[in-house]
Order: sequence, then C-alpha cells, then structure tokens
Amino acid sequence: MYGRRFGCLVALASLYLVGSEVVSKLETVKQWSFLTYNFPWEFPANQKEFYNPENIVATGIEVGYDRIFIATPRLFSGVPATLSSIPRGSQGDSPVLQAYPDWSHHAAGTKQYNCSDIGLVSVYRIRIDSCNRLWALDAGVSRSLEDFEVTCPPKILVYDLHTDQVVRRIDFPPEVVRRESLYTNIIIDETTSRPENNCDDVFVYITDTVAPGIVVYDSGKDLTWRVSHPAMYPDPDFSESTILEHRFTLMDGVVGLAFDPEAEIVYFQPLATDRLFSVATSALRSGPLPFGKELPVKLVGRKSSQGIGLAASPRGGTIFYSPFTETAVASWNPRTNEHAILAQDQERLQFAADIRTPARDGTALYILTSRFHRFFLKNVDGNDFNTRILRIDGLVTPTAPSVPSALLPSGFGPTYETNSAYYSLPAVTPPSSQFKPLPQTVPLANYRPAPAPSNAHVKPYAFIQNYFVNSKQPYAYEPVPIIDKTKNNPFFVLNSGEKPFPATRQRPQYGLNGEIFFPKINHHFNDFNGLRYAKSLRANLTANH
Repeated sequence: MYGRRFGCLVALASLYLVGSEVVSKLETVKQWSFLTYNFPWEFPANQKEFYNPENIVATGIEVGYDRIFIATPRLFSGVPATLSSIPRGSQGDSPVLQAYPDWSHHAAGTKQYNCSDIGLVSVYRIRIDSCNRLWALDAGVSRSLEDFEVTCPPKILVYDLHTDQVVRRIDFPPEVVRRESLYTNIIIDETTSRPENNCDDVFVYITDTVAPGIVVYDSGKDLTWRVSHPAMYPDPDFSESTILEHRFTLMDGVVGLAFDPEAEIVYFQPLATDRLFSVATSALRSGPLPFGKELPVKLVGRKSSQGIGLAASPRGGTIFYSPFTETAVASWNPRTNEHAILAQDQERLQFAADIRTPARDGTALYILTSRFHRFFLKNVDGNDFNTRILRIDGLVTPTAPSVPSALLPSGFGPTYETNSAYYSLPAVTPPSSQFKPLPQTVPLANYRPAPAPSNAHVKPYAFIQNYFVNSKQPYAYEPVPIIDKTKNNPFFVLNSGEKPFPATRQRPQYGLNGEIFFPKINHHFNDFNGLRYAKSLRANLTANH
C-alpha cells in the first residue's frame, strides 16, 4: 500500500549482525526514584490528590542554554506541576524540580483554574525555537489514564526564556479538536522562517494521539488545519508491549514525531505499531485535504518492537529511535542505509519517552526514560531509579558547523559513566548568530531591564545584545468558551471495540494448506466473548427475518 521511499528499517535484532558495535558511551545526567518539587510552605504537599509521587511520569524533555525542562502530564491525579525545570549547573543526582515559570501557572493541580487564565493543565512535550522561546503544548486533559476530564481546550503557550514571560498564546479552533483529542507531541518547522519575524512565522506540527491525526499550525497567518491517515491509528496486533518481564496494553495512536529539515520530511509513528512512516512537509503545509484526496504517507520501514522516542539529526538525515523490547537506542540513516546500535542497557533504557537533538548542546543526543510501564501497571518500585536523563555525545551533526569551536558548547560533564553527587551540566554561552533581535514596538521608556538571576552560583547565559522587557503582558487574552466536562474516557471506548480502526488493507487468513479464506458474517447478530444477541431492528421492521 505504501511506497518505500527509503527502503526498510532493519529490525534491531539483525543490527547485532550487520550493524556497528555498541561503542557510544551512555552518560547519566540526572536520575530520580520519584520526582520532587520546590513546594511553597503553604502548599498541601502531604495530600495525595495534590502530590502523589507514584503518579508523576515524565514524558518530555528539552535542553536550553541554562536549564533543562521536563514535562509531566496529568496522566493520573496527584501531579502538582506539569512543566518544570532544573538548572544545568545543579549538583547531585536528583535535583528538586522548579515549577516553570512559577506555581501560578499550575493552578490546575488544585482544581482552581479558569481556562482564560495564563496557565497550563497537562503538557506532554515542549520545544525551544531559534529565538530562545519555549513552546509548551498543553493538551488540556486531566487524568487522561483515569477518567479523561477535558479541563480546558488545548493550546500552546510560548515563553520568552530571556524573561520567562508568555509572549504568545495559541488557542485551537474547534474544527481541529475532537471530543477525545489528546495533543501529545510538537515539531517546530523554521525552514522558511525569516529572521526579522522572530519565529512568529513558523509552521508547527502536532500529534493527536487518541483521535489520531496531525494538526498543522501556520503561525504567520494564524491558520490551523487537521490531516489524518490510517497510518496514524494504532494497530491492534501491536496493542501489547513487552519491556523485560512486564507486559502492558496501550492502544495509542500517533505520538512519536521527528523532523528532517534538510529533506523536509516529518517522520511519525503510533505507539501500537512496529512501523515508521513519513510525510513531506509540503503535503502538510498545503492545507486541508480536498474530498477524496489522501495524504501521501510513505512506509519508511519496520522496527523490532514498539516505541515512542523518535528524533532526527538537524543535518545528515540520521534517525534515532528506541524499541521497547530491546531496551536500546539505535540509529539509521535512510540516505546511506547505515545502521548502528548506540547503547543498550536493561536498567537505564526502559521506556524512552523522548529523544532530543538540541542545538544548545552541540553534537549530543538526549534520552528521557521514565519507566512509564511500571507507573501504568501500578507496580513502580520506590527503591529504583524510575526517571533518568541520559546523554550520548558525538552523535549529532550540528546545524551550524561554521561556528568557531571557541563559541561551541563545551564542558558538558565527564566522558565516563558517573552517578556522583558532583555531576554537573554547566550553562552555555551561545553564539550571537543563534539569537534573533526582539521587536521594539514601544518607546524604551516603557521598558525595564530583565531581572538578574536569583542564584549567584548558577552561571547565567550571556547576551550579546541588551534586551528589555515590557512591564505589561504583551498578549491580550480573550475568554475561552466553557468546556463540556462530561466524563468520557476514549481509551475505554477503543478497548471495548465501539470505535473501529480504519483498515489499511484486507488482512488474509491462511488455512493449514496455505489457502486464503474469510469467515462468514451473520449481519443479524453480534458476537462478544461467545455471547450472541440480536441487533436493533430498523423502525420499519416488526419482526426479525
């Protein structure tokens, strides 16, 4: 059905025979048994409804110049903050998370939240653009693995990391939001962005996991549309995943997302599948699909097992992925057909939730592992390290190799494995070419300088130019319509078979001698676990014929 543009992805098991040996060193940057926060003294941290460490799962990571950001969506109750940060110069294995930008943006944890307020409900992934702004994708759904409460509409908040203020809020129109929508991943495409527009003319690609599809946002024109394809839906044959001795069933659609800016290709994968797909950005950018036209999705290849974490090098076209069953990170370049196993570790590489190739760290690859399956199965062990930030250096081809080596990030910790309390990932001085000037539309008299860092021991990143911050919020917020909070868990709907999956092809069933046969279907009856009951009759029928 699907064209093979790049050939087939060799299964990870075969990579042991034809791929390169495991030569990359896997470094542990930070690790936690359970995540802890810098709670103010008056917060009810002893109440399970507000803070339950056994329910907090990290799903997204982004590496900035001076901080590392971690997304912890509200999968269950007891998640106090959905977006946090740690300084890159923090000492120790398990630093306390700092709610980003402060606790006022996380009132949803106390159930005292107005959808028109500036704040976050549930964030799965975050990304930083070239203007040093953090894009936080807010799914707006609380307790997505319990009762799936639609707390607020999904949105994006864009934070200026120079000032930690919201500079833009993007609310999605109802035409691209479904009742069961769950926005989980985000890609920022700056290939056609102009420097003078300060990253406000980018294209954004967003995954809807439960109502499978990709939402495209043209930030320059402030237009949004939605595209879908059967490849974005979960495959029932891969609903059960295995990590070591643990098995779990999760029918998630498209969630893994990666972007190759050179080839202008977006790679995506549902969780419940062994396949990797691609689509050209030109097809995503062309707007809503006309009636009868199909999105030109291509089958890239098959992996050895299911997975979520997916990334692409900014240059060179290498894809990084992490299959669950193999507890490994591998790479594959569709241009050269080169395969390699980068690292394999049954302890540290359980459930790679996010893989990043940040421009703020030269050639390093970051992996966030969360042991989601243990939290999901409710058998997480507090004596183990369940959340880790891992790093492999020297893998990624940077975007700007022409930058002098003196300006490139350096001093990112030891080249050998260590879990000592003195492991530190220092802040970086970025080259001036990576900053785009901020607009100044009001007189300088109305601006005030940005506040100095509160912690003198943390090395701040340097600014090449003097930036100023408007004392007023730069965005006028409009009221958001009231959301119908009727509890409806779409995961149960999927698992009960009430919502069929679109078939990509007719799957033949083979007999003992290789013959193809199809079962006979009685359209007057439904079967469920061997029980048979009559269907409802049409209004013009008085008897069952």
